[in-house]
Amino acid sequence: MITISKLAEYISAEPFRPFRINMASRQVYEIRHPEMILAGRAVVKIYESDNPNAPPHWHDVSMMLMEFIEPISSPTAASAS
Repeated sequence: MITISKLAEYISAEPFRPFRINMASRQVYEIRHPEMILAGRAVVKIYESDNPNAPPHWHDVSMMLMEFIEPISSPTAASAS
């Protein structure tokens, strides 16, 4: 389980760095901007608009089911060329 303080560290980081939330169900949510996530005490709302065939929507995600958070590594100059 992820604590609200740990999640807040990622959301409020300056500069913001994209991160990935891994759930117990193996679902993965990528947070690429701080406006994509709203954190409460027990539930987090995550904005998702990646699927071009579906309208954008908010997911309600339980903090108790979050297994871990990891940074999304940015592409390096070598891999970009």
